[in-house]
Amino acid sequence: MAESGKAERVRYIRGVFTRVAPRYNLMNRLMTAGQDVRWRVEVIQHAGLPVKGRLLDLGAGTGDLTREALRQYPDCRPFAGDFTLEMMRTGQAQPGVRLNWTGADALGLPFPDRTFDAVVSGFLLRNVADVQQALREQYRVLKPGGRMVCLDTTRPARNFLSPLVKIHLHLIIPVLGWLITGQRDAYTYLPNSTESFLRAEELAARMAAAGFKEVVFRRRMAGTIAIHWGTKR
Repeated sequence: MAESGKAERVRYIRGVFTRVAPRYNLMNRLMTAGQDVRWRVEVIQHAGLPVKGRLLDLGAGTGDLTREALRQYPDCRPFAGDFTLEMMRTGQAQPGVRLNWTGADALGLPFPDRTFDAVVSGFLLRNVADVQQALREQYRVLKPGGRMVCLDTTRPARNFLSPLVKIHLHLIIPVLGWLITGQRDAYTYLPNSTESFLRAEELAARMAAAGFKEVVFRRRMAGTIAIHWGTKR
């Protein structure tokens, strides 16, 4: 992708998430029938944090994964990083524990090499302009033996559920987005990005190419969601 195209994509994605930030969590619950809460529990379980481990929640949005990390590992030291100010503001305004927020571009992380014991993300990679660079950056900031875990959409295989999946993606989600947030175009982009993103096997191969070992993935929600994890050696 040309640099001008990357810059334009970055502006568009930031604009999408700026507009949907106030209702982002509610829409996630509705779009997934509440399953996204359970998926985030899985992500943190696979992170395998040590005692007082340092965790980066990249593309943190409103901080749901960071809060789940603190629930499972109360002594951990998490950082919530995002490149959309309005998402971080929305997360900061939520009641409960105060999180450590930092502005962070997934393609150029503002952290030294070997900083974190785990890097996790939820619905980040399908939105970056360069998936391989984002994976390289996560690998760079991990300590040896650290784990990267990502929750994201994935292109589903064709099967008998395919018609229902299409109805959900291209009718139900845009209508819900319009009714709940008034942002139908944003919730047209999000389903479209699901179908244009990598298949789970392709993302696993990209992770291996970035240096991750023992790469594993599990599909969820009729094959439209996948949780991947791998280890830095």
